Amino acid sequence: MKKQFRDKILVTGCAGFIGMHLCKKLFDLGYSVVGVDNLNDYYDVNLKLKRLSILQNDESFTFIKMDIGNMKNIEQVFKDHSPKKVVNLAAQAGVRYSLVNPHSYIHSNIAGFMNILECCRYYGVEGLIYASSSSVYGGNTKIPFSELDNVESPISIYAASKKANELMAHSYNHLFNLNSTGLRFFTVYGPWGRPDMAMYIFANNILNNKPIRVFNHGKMKRDFTFIDDIVDGILSSIENNYDCEVFNLGNNKSENIMDVVSIIEKKLGKKAIIQFEDMQPGDVKKTYAEIENAKSKLGYMPKTNVEEGINTFLDWYIEYSSH
Repeated sequence: MKKQFRDKILVTGCAGFIGMHLCKKLFDLGYSVVGVDNLNDYYDVNLKLKRLSILQNDESFTFIKMDIGNMKNIEQVFKDHSPKKVVNLAAQAGVRYSLVNPHSYIHSNIAGFMNILECCRYYGVEGLIYASSSSVYGGNTKIPFSELDNVESPISIYAASKKANELMAHSYNHLFNLNSTGLRFFTVYGPWGRPDMAMYIFANNILNNKPIRVFNHGKMKRDFTFIDDIVDGILSSIENNYDCEVFNLGNNKSENIMDVVSIIEKKLGKKAIIQFEDMQPGDVKKTYAEIENAKSKLGYMPKTNVEEGINTFLDWYIEYSSH
């Protein structure tokens, strides 16, 4: 007998780190998922293909390789599959890469997001959930960062593109009553994480006796948020389907980067070779999420402390890198 599914959900960026974990959880909850990803080579495509192969084992998953920057192709997906809700995670990621290749951010994060909004509008989508970023807070010094804070001064093109997404979604809600929820993710980490993120780089370099670059001479703090907590926040956003909201999804704690290095060293049983460097353009010294709004409206409550989360990530990384 054919399995009966709940609503059909379109997940863009499904072969990405957050996308893969979200899709797996959606399968567990009985949703039918259409996943799209362009499988670009911003980082190792093999990692994306391995994530994708896990998803393709599930009968509730349909994969389409495509770029959301191509309106004709994305429109065909909406026509063929009629998703009830859309989670847009497809984006050119990374702050530093935006200094090297800014055009890729405009193509994916602005033009691609515009295509998603237009398709949601014309094909009767009930709700759009999209990835924003803690980077929208720029050089704000008021801690913790609140959704009520001014975010008019992004300090990278990546941050500017994410702030633009929030403004675009707001205008589509106002003009066309499109329900949208923006999620400002704070330094997400965990198994199957991105190789350009600090946690992955530190683990790889320490294991391989290579130096790790630590910026601002170690005086950096980040609100590290474990992937399972982020996925819980996305799921709640899908199910609540608010009219027009933006939420911080963080761990509500700012960790010193040198403490994170120490946890990794302890778990790996190896000392890091540390290369202290100045601040990088586009980087911020500290991130810290105020999550009261997400707690009250999404029931969001991060459960994973940084030591537990790093150990879980490293267990995965050691196994993955040994193959």
